[in-house]
This record gives sequence, C-alpha cells and structure tokens, in this order.
Amino acid sequence: MIDAVVVGAGVNGLAAAVVLARAGLDVEVWEANATPGGGARTLPLTEPGFVHDWGSAVHPMALASPFFRAFGLADRIELTAPDASYAQPIDADRAAVAWRDLSRTADGLGPDGKAWRNVFAPLVEHSDQLIETVMAPMLPLPAHPFVAARLGLRIARTGLPRAPWGFAGEAAPALLAGVFAHSISKLPSLAAAAPGLVLATLAHTVGWPIPHGGSQAITDAMVADARAHGARILLDRRALSFDDLPPARAVFFDTSPRSLVALAGDRVASRYRRAATRYRYGDAATKVDFALRGPVPWAAGEVSHAGTVHLGGTWREVAAAEAEVAAGRHASRPYVLVSQPGIVDASRAPEGKQALWTYAHVPAGSDVDVRESVIAQLERFAPGFRDQVIASSVTTARDLERGDANLIGGDIATGQVSLRQLVARPVLSRAPWRAGRGIYLCSAATVPGPGVHGMGGFHAARLALSEVFGRPAPDLTP
Repeated sequence: MIDAVVVGAGVNGLAAAVVLARAGLDVEVWEANATPGGGARTLPLTEPGFVHDWGSAVHPMALASPFFRAFGLADRIELTAPDASYAQPIDADRAAVAWRDLSRTADGLGPDGKAWRNVFAPLVEHSDQLIETVMAPMLPLPAHPFVAARLGLRIARTGLPRAPWGFAGEAAPALLAGVFAHSISKLPSLAAAAPGLVLATLAHTVGWPIPHGGSQAITDAMVADARAHGARILLDRRALSFDDLPPARAVFFDTSPRSLVALAGDRVASRYRRAATRYRYGDAATKVDFALRGPVPWAAGEVSHAGTVHLGGTWREVAAAEAEVAAGRHASRPYVLVSQPGIVDASRAPEGKQALWTYAHVPAGSDVDVRESVIAQLERFAPGFRDQVIASSVTTARDLERGDANLIGGDIATGQVSLRQLVARPVLSRAPWRAGRGIYLCSAATVPGPGVHGMGGFHAARLALSEVFGRPAPDLTP
C-alpha cells in the first residue's frame, strides 16, 4: 500500500502532490490527459511559432496565493504584471483602465475617482489579510473578521440591485462590470461582486501577471518539484473506478464532485454525497485563439498597455449580454475576455507578430462556433482587427469539457459561482475537503473556489497530513 494517490494533475492536484511528497510520503498522481496542468496548459493551437494557453492565461493569484508564496513560484518562473492590469473599452475611442497604481486609476476616472478610492483603498491597504480570509473557510470565523466585514460592505454596495452605487459616470461602472463578469453570472449580484472585488483589489497590488512561455510554466514548476521529492506522475492514466487505483492510505480527487461520487461511491460520506448531488454547475466559455500579423489596433490607445481587456462596453451592455447567457441564449454582442500576453512576453509569437487569447461567455454545453461574434466585438473597439488575423482556432464549451472533465458543460469555474456555493463549496464545513475516511476533494469545487492558486490541494494535503499521517506541514521553499 502506498501513502497517497492524487487523481488529476491540475494545479490543485499538483499542489497536493507537492505538499505530500515534501512531507516524505510515497505519492502517485494519475492524470487522464497526455499533458499535466488541467486548465493551466499551453499548446500550439494556431500556426507554428505561436504559443497559446489552452485554459487560463492571466494569474492574479499567482503572486498572492499563500500556497504559491510558500512555494516561491516567483523565484521559479518568470511572471510579469503589466502596468495596466485590465482595461474596458466603452465606445469607439474611449476606455477605462485599471492601472496597478490605485491613484493613477482613480485620477483617470474623473469625478468617480474618489468613489473608486473609497471602495478599494481599504482593501488594498489590507490585501494580505484579505487574501488569507478569502482563501480559507468562513467557519468558525473568517481569518480576519474586520477585513471580512469591510469586504462584505463593499459586496453589498456593488452587488445589490441598482449597483454600482456611488458612481456618476460610465467609466467606473464599466470597469466593475468587466471584472465582475468573470463569474459568468447575471449582473448585478452579490455572488459576482465577491470574487470580482478580490480580483480588482489584486489589480492594484500584485497586479495581474502573465507567465513567460505560457501557463504551462506554472504546471511544469510544480511537476518538477513533486518529482524531485519522489512523486510519480502518470500521464494518460484514467481511473474508471476506485478499484483501478492502487491501494492507498489517502486518496485525493482533483475532480468535480460528480466524478468524485462516480469513482468513490459509498466511500464518500453520506452528507458529502448529498451535497455533491445538489452541487450546481454554471454557464460556460468558448475560446477563440488568434495568430495576428501585429498588435491589436485598439481605437483607445491606452488599451494596448493592458494585459487583460474586457469587451462589452458599458455596465448595462455587459449586464445585458450576461442576462442573455443566463437565459440560455448566445448574446449577439457577447462579453469577451481578451489576453494579450505579447505586451510582456515576446516568446509567444514570431518577431513582430502577436498571439491573442480570447473567450466569450456562452450557455452551458454550447457547441456553437462564436468566432464571428468575437471578431465583431474586437472590430467594434479595434477597427481593422480582422485584417490582422493570420489564423484562428475555436475551442467550444463542449471541447473544454472534452479536454478537462472538470469543466462540465464548459464551466471553467468547476461549479456555479453562486452566493451559496461561495461559502458551501461543496459543503459548509471547517474542513470542506474531507469527503470521507481517507478521501479528499481538492479541486476548484472546494473552498476557496476557482482560480490558479493551488489552495484546494494545499488545504486538503495539510489536513490529511494531520489526521491520517500525523505529520507536520513541510517547508515548500525552492
């Protein structure tokens, strides 16, 4: 019998493997795909010489996550945060920009600058405590109750109907709409405001960094560390039942709750099984990757400085597009998230050319090619974009699920981002990773939820070290 098996080599599964292997345990990782990383993989999707992230591309949590800080990720790979974290074109030649510098951002918002400062300055000032709070369960109390209260007040201020309160113009609400829409849910909503405010706070602290060479660099660093400490990472190894796995003292599932129950069955505690059947999956994304002849010809020049661009226009326009998706329809003018990694990483494309990463929000399970509506949104804010396209590649919502079984229906969050599922993910518990005796769920379907932060695996592994193996948490520094 070995010590631990990890099912799934996504970032959370690899985080668990790193912690367990560094604690001196015998660890085996099973990954169904030919490459590890789950949503943090980098593949050749368009033309030779162009490097594209298959899943996530920009990583606000990579420099802020307690796991990655302990792991020393910034000392292992090159991560660059652009001066402009994200931008939101509003009309033909006008855009709002969230710079890493909070004061610069507020100054650019004119009469709404003071209100923007009032929302974010207290969160920025206590950003370390904020991250510690949202990266852990809320039971029995938040890690930093005072900071949690400040966040809660701002969630109510920006997430309730008639939100966002306190803004007179269009620029500040548009910036919030762009970042809140990451949750793929109707706006306004408390559930969208909660992660949105955290992401927007990070935009003014560590920034929204881009890994050089692609998101695979994060995965490769974790794989190398796990293997260096004895972990065996087996690729193209799919478990169809629990009996396929080698006998182990503890088994970790970097999977959806649905897959956990399908594989582990009655080994999962009855309360946890009931929670898994109630667990809801959200709407989806369809990716469109582009190989370009040169930079995107943004009408508002400052957008060219942003690593991430949210396309959708005003708050009302973004909200209308998200409402269409929530109603099961494809929006004619969809919300589109854009990453332009070439502004900080020249390795992504041949000299003078650019690799562009985009996704549009679509109903769950969509197999529609949304390339033309994405191009139309890009043309709307960057006239002449179509002429820059050398090649493009579409990965539909269904394709995302085929490429990563955790992304059910193309749900890139591995579970609906609702108010209930932000705190009870998938159960309300001090230890929501414990699914049964020696059985742990460690994916984005557990606290703290979606994002490339490794915290699901980090928490689950440390819990198992305490209650199964009687060992302390190891040092993770390089």
